[in-house]
Amino acid sequence: MDLLARREHGRVELTRKLRKRGAPLDLINTALDRLAEEGLLSEARYLESFVSYRARAGYGPLRIREELTQRGLAREDIEQALRDSGIDWREQLESTWRRKFAGQLPGDARERAQQGRFLSYRGYPVELIGRLLRGALED
Repeated sequence: MDLLARREHGRVELTRKLRKRGAPLDLINTALDRLAEEGLLSEARYLESFVSYRARAGYGPLRIREELTQRGLAREDIEQALRDSGIDWREQLESTWRRKFAGQLPGDARERAQQGRFLSYRGYPVELIGRLLRGALED
């Protein structure tokens, strides 16, 4: 309950944390089942919260998808959460780019590569990055 009071958690994440604290697996599963029945543990809420939080921090869908996969969530649930988030990823990309590079299109190949690497690392699709750096994002 203490972990859930701080923020939403996924079932796999909670299991890992409780195992680290020495709790036996059968007790963990029983407790998590009860929390889910009571509506205190919800994968859907966790996914929604995580996607929203990471997008506000400037991360793109590819990075968010990878982070959630590493946390042990099902691929179809992740894809559904990304679709349901209502986030305009082009707008997010442009906002992240403007914050980092003050809205200055790259002047040469080195700057273009630097901006592209940064945005790619943040998890935005290469196609969108290319369009942004060519000044054709709205097309």
